[in-house]
Amino acid sequence: MNRSHFAVLDSATYLWTTLGLPVEALDSLNLVDDGEYLPSSFKVDHLAQSFISVSALSAALFRSLRNHTPVPKVTVSAEHACVEFKSERLYTLDGRLASPPWGTIGGLHKTNDGYVRMHDSFPNHRSNALKILGLAEDATREDVAKKVLEQKSLDMENEAFRKGAVIVALRSFEQWDKLPQAEAVADEPVLVKKVSDTAPYAGRGSAAEGGKCLQEIRVVEMSRVIAAPVAGKTLAAHGADVIWVTSPTLPDLPDLDRDLARGKRTIQLDIKKHEDKEALLELLRTADVFLQSYRPRSLASHGLSKEELVKANPNLIVANLSAWGLNGVWSTNRGFDSLVQACSGINVAEAERYGAGEASRVLPCQALDHGAGYLLATSIIAALYRRATDGGAYEVHVSLAGVMKYLRSLGQYPGKHGFKRRDFTTPEQVEKYLEARMTDFGMLKAVKHSAAIQGVEVGWDIMPKPLGSDEAVWLE
Repeated sequence: MNRSHFAVLDSATYLWTTLGLPVEALDSLNLVDDGEYLPSSFKVDHLAQSFISVSALSAALFRSLRNHTPVPKVTVSAEHACVEFKSERLYTLDGRLASPPWGTIGGLHKTNDGYVRMHDSFPNHRSNALKILGLAEDATREDVAKKVLEQKSLDMENEAFRKGAVIVALRSFEQWDKLPQAEAVADEPVLVKKVSDTAPYAGRGSAAEGGKCLQEIRVVEMSRVIAAPVAGKTLAAHGADVIWVTSPTLPDLPDLDRDLARGKRTIQLDIKKHEDKEALLELLRTADVFLQSYRPRSLASHGLSKEELVKANPNLIVANLSAWGLNGVWSTNRGFDSLVQACSGINVAEAERYGAGEASRVLPCQALDHGAGYLLATSIIAALYRRATDGGAYEVHVSLAGVMKYLRSLGQYPGKHGFKRRDFTTPEQVEKYLEARMTDFGMLKAVKHSAAIQGVEVGWDIMPKPLGSDEAVWLE
């Protein structure tokens, strides 16, 4: 689908109507065009403002439904939205700037017939990549580069998919479009599907006068890295009680978590243990939303399939984030924003448009992660709205590849014009959008939420704390 003629409001309208939400609510949306931001040939700025705006508008709509009031005005500045798309890169903790979560061997590597991109933020991904290459655990980036130069790109990609590494071949749009997986990614970037019939249910209580839109909505979040945590963080900004569940057996990424944990309580459960799985199920029986970002069908192997969860809680919304989508031969493969950018043609097209002779050029932020996170939050709230008006339990799905396909459909800015847009690389450049709050780790200065809702509080009350600090119980 060609959406190159879309303005930001057109994207907001398209997403809104795709989710089946009332068109008249769009009259409450105020999009502030206050400059050109995020240097890229792709319309990353458009993605940021449109996706964040519909997430806030859906929260305002849900509040109006529960309180029987008009939908309040929602205002989103283009500049602030673009800053928020880089939030994990722009915060400081006790004056220290966040470090990128990359490992020592990952990134772009030349092969004997092209290039691959390798992800090594987690120890198991690094170890599996080194095993594929026949290298020791103490191998350096130079060791990896030499070994990769002997390989073929597609052989490395296929081996990685089979053996638990996260490596993809760098492709052009033309090469990506020939893959069955490219065809398997739906044109619509989001799925909201009714999976059972129950009476309409709006949740507990209503939003208090001046209170947040999602007060008393309960969310269980099982997620890692950026996209799904952004969704949980967005729901928390609008007042949901979000319990972030991590595993004591899996590594974390502290420099990402300090930004993305805002608004959330934190517990640790190992679902391979009977008592921990039962604690999770007890939360889910009275939750409104289960938000998770594990690969499709992986939780089903632990007795946590959509069918089993909805049987335990007939009013549950099961929201899923994946890399490649629900369909196609890649659907159960691991993937991250940088990998989707590389293998889908985005990085090659960006480099070609920039014209500096580079093989690959990355987007100015984790646009697919952030886009997917805000779209997932919007879709969850849309499901809450539909549950309240039509009843039922719902399945929600968003993928990084789906957001990539949507971004691509918006087209590219002509010539090199897009690269002249303003970037944000230091907290000092965005001081007016930062808030300072004390956390268990020290003073956090981080980006405020970019959506304002007239007469309604928006933002985070809970600040980051050590993983597992809270009890597995809901707030009263």
